[in-house]
Amino acid sequence: MAFPSSLAVRELPLFPLPEVVLFPNCPLPLHIFEFRYRIMMNTILESDHRFGVLMWDPEQGQAAAVGCCAEVIRYERLPDDRMMVLCLGQQRFRVLDYVRDKPYRVGLVEWIGDTSTQTDLQPLASDVKQLFKDVVGLSDKLTDQETELPDDIPEQATQLSYWVASKFHGAAPEQQALLEMQDTQLRLERETEILTSTRNHLAARTVLKDTLNS
Repeated sequence: MAFPSSLAVRELPLFPLPEVVLFPNCPLPLHIFEFRYRIMMNTILESDHRFGVLMWDPEQGQAAAVGCCAEVIRYERLPDDRMMVLCLGQQRFRVLDYVRDKPYRVGLVEWIGDTSTQTDLQPLASDVKQLFKDVVGLSDKLTDQETELPDDIPEQATQLSYWVASKFHGAAPEQQALLEMQDTQLRLERETEILTSTRNHLAARTVLKDTLNS
């Protein structure tokens, strides 16, 4: 979702989350229980329903400089003032400065996007999509499970690159690096490297499993 140019720089409430990286058009369910973030949610629900998600690095003791705006699309208030919230990733942003820290952090941010290119990225996107399916299939074979992939996997190259990156669970630093890239081709190429390495590793384990079983 594109924001009006008049909002290219704006103040945004920020929610640092350990090991969580949000991507555009990807869902994020949250359980809001900490007092300051309950205040934040009540505030944004009275305005435009938007706040920023930043990956918090516990080892470094700081939040990433690049994050993704989240829009609350559904919420449920619980009896003790906790909230269950479903958000959807919107546009990426870079933190320029922090405006305040209490009761919750607010930053001055600028929206960022991928640079335009004349290169046809659909062949590369198709390769990434197939690699992802191969990895899921091999993983299912190893674990004796059956994963049902969604019918609406994005076709457009940039959106596919975000969607695939969001599936790299347990690899927050790598996801953050992909989020910060402003070149769709570079992001898809990096995903190709990751998925190819993963596929080869799973394929070798599958051969070993089949050999042992036989």
